[in-house]
Amino acid sequence: MLRALLDWFKTGPDLPPRSADPAEIDRVYHKKRWSVFLALTLGYGFFYVVRLNFSVVKKPLLDEGIFSATEMGLIGSALLGVYAIGRFSNGFLTDRANIRRFMATALLCSALVNLVLGAMSWFVAFVLLWGLNGWFQSIGAAPSGASLRQWFCKREYGTRYGIWSSSHGLGTAITFVATSALVAAFGWRWGFWGPGLIALGAAVVLFFTLQDRPQTYGLPPIDQWKGEPLSAAAGVLPVGQQQAMVLKDFAIWRIGLAALAMYVARYGINSWGVLYLQEAKGYDLVQAGTWLGIYTVATLVGAVLSGWFSDRFFAARRNMPSLIFGVLEVVSLVALYLIPPGAIWLDAVALSVFGVALGVLLAYLGGLWAVDIAPPQAAGAAMGLIGLLSYIGASIQDTISGALIDGTKHCAAYVELYSSTPAGFPDDPWFLTPSCMAKASYSFGPAFAFWVITSLVSIALVISVWNAKPKV
Repeated sequence: MLRALLDWFKTGPDLPPRSADPAEIDRVYHKKRWSVFLALTLGYGFFYVVRLNFSVVKKPLLDEGIFSATEMGLIGSALLGVYAIGRFSNGFLTDRANIRRFMATALLCSALVNLVLGAMSWFVAFVLLWGLNGWFQSIGAAPSGASLRQWFCKREYGTRYGIWSSSHGLGTAITFVATSALVAAFGWRWGFWGPGLIALGAAVVLFFTLQDRPQTYGLPPIDQWKGEPLSAAAGVLPVGQQQAMVLKDFAIWRIGLAALAMYVARYGINSWGVLYLQEAKGYDLVQAGTWLGIYTVATLVGAVLSGWFSDRFFAARRNMPSLIFGVLEVVSLVALYLIPPGAIWLDAVALSVFGVALGVLLAYLGGLWAVDIAPPQAAGAAMGLIGLLSYIGASIQDTISGALIDGTKHCAAYVELYSSTPAGFPDDPWFLTPSCMAKASYSFGPAFAFWVITSLVSIALVISVWNAKPKV
């Protein structure tokens, strides 16, 4: 049975040419390319809807005493740690997989896990199930990048990849705006039930709109159809050997380490931004979700423009744009922390600049630069390696940030209660604990320092790989 299941997920065999008529091949190619591109760009965003929703429910979970910040950091790290490993292994599987079945099934399973999580509040179960969700989530990115390379030639890939990267912002915006509204109206459980139901429908749509490789439909390889010269490795070296070349390329490893450091700041804001805006800036849940929604729209804009920007102004090189937007990311992150409460529009500007910079960096460091220099049939492996390193950074961030935030916990109510209570009562934990929990406050200075330092490390790594070129 396991063998049959694995065979079902494998890419189909190459079929004989479906037609000798170039017009017929063009017609089928154009139709399927649009189907793939739209399905990937819109569909991958729904992976984020059932991944980042945990960020929205953190404040209610904290206020109700269900989980502490440290426990929520561990839950988040469970997903991100499993996600990192899954991105690596599933990236290598992607180069041999039927993308349509592989990716749609993963989103379906992620939706089901979220529906179950909405019905429980046991810490151990949350860790295990949220970690399992991380495995299904890890199947989204590498298949998307590999499928784009299968259906778009090299001169088209950068622009298409940049537009596809906007799905990060699209899914994050839906999460922060729509999920925040659901939680505010119906409680934290709908922070899992609502996204789960949405992703369930999206998985069905993906199953009918994604496609396997062009050759499995009797179409020529994309580079051949577009009249581009084939790489020396294409059609000559086996897939496994091309994947091994990725693992031996130190430039790709350094790009991955730059992504690791950049993802600390990215997931710092994604995971803790809603809580930060509520605790430090005084926003309510809906306002915080709305401002984070603006940030993610800015991320979408940066992602869409990233490929065009580097192709148009830097001859398809990703080094200088990565440096420019890396500096902008650091400046906006520092500004977001230093802006005093009540300066609403300054917060909006800082979040918008951070979002645009992050969107560009997500495209370059999150896969595009690595795929540029990887062998053509190892795009999944390149994205898998980048994904592994990126989400090691994200996982480390969640645990460290949670501990740093918890370490600043201050209970102002304790002093007030202590001074106004008859003698003997201050020593009674049953009397003190509920009030202390209700009025606890947190400082984000140490966490922001952590995010800024890692962003500076990312910039240094970008400089170290400045002249990276394809090995083949």
